[in-house]
Amino acid sequence: MSAEGVEELRAELHRLETEERAKVVEQIKTAREWGDLKENSEYHAAKDAQSRLETRILSLREKLLNAEVVEAGAGADGTARFGASVTFEDERDGRAQSVRLVASHDANPSAGALSIESPIGAALNGRAVGQIVEVNTPKGVRRLRITAVS
Repeated sequence: MSAEGVEELRAELHRLETEERAKVVEQIKTAREWGDLKENSEYHAAKDAQSRLETRILSLREKLLNAEVVEAGAGADGTARFGASVTFEDERDGRAQSVRLVASHDANPSAGALSIESPIGAALNGRAVGQIVEVNTPKGVRRLRITAVS
């Protein structure tokens, strides 16, 4: 995980533990004031929200506890590594595409952030400019020529 990714997780955890927890506690308090808890759907919804929030908080704490911060970017030998930006050309249609290799939880393909664990991300990892990688996709095998790594 990049240092930036760790900071984003810490910021989310802080927001959940402070702002979001306070909101859920207030929702539960308000719902309790409405009477019988057995038939109080607002109370049950607030308790469900609290459960989801606490599950997310535990998940973030575990990710942070197990996180290994690695230096992001191209390798010293110019190869694609975690955090590197890679530009490649699809040999089938000639279209060029640039992506950044990121951790799976940071992946957002529509924004150009591709998980290093995805089929294309794994194929690009460790490769250099000029190399061609073949990737099995649902639409068949794609041949990608790497044109830039930074």
